[in-house]
Amino acid sequence: MAAETPTMAFAPAHPGAILREDILPNIGMTVTELAAHLGVSRQALSGLLNERRSVSLEMAQKLGQAFQNGTRFWLALQMQHDIWWAERGEAPRVAPIEWHEDDAA
Repeated sequence: MAAETPTMAFAPAHPGAILREDILPNIGMTVTELAAHLGVSRQALSGLLNERRSVSLEMAQKLGQAFQNGTRFWLALQMQHDIWWAERGEAPRVAPIEWHEDDAA
């Protein structure tokens, strides 16, 4: 199996940037109001909005319910962002395991 090569020229947006730049200005809520609505601290939401925190599973569930676009949407945004940066960093070196299809269960 060959290693995947990066295909996107630009980094996918951090989910916090999408919330900060696209969603918050259009819903007419402050950070404090959105944090209260989600049931999280203002500091937790601020960390996400300022790209210091990643979207956790719990936060993705809350955002997905609040914006009616599902948990997977928010986790996929985070995953795409994380993978893009990981592909450009130093990859861990792990030797491939040799196996035959007959050995698989």
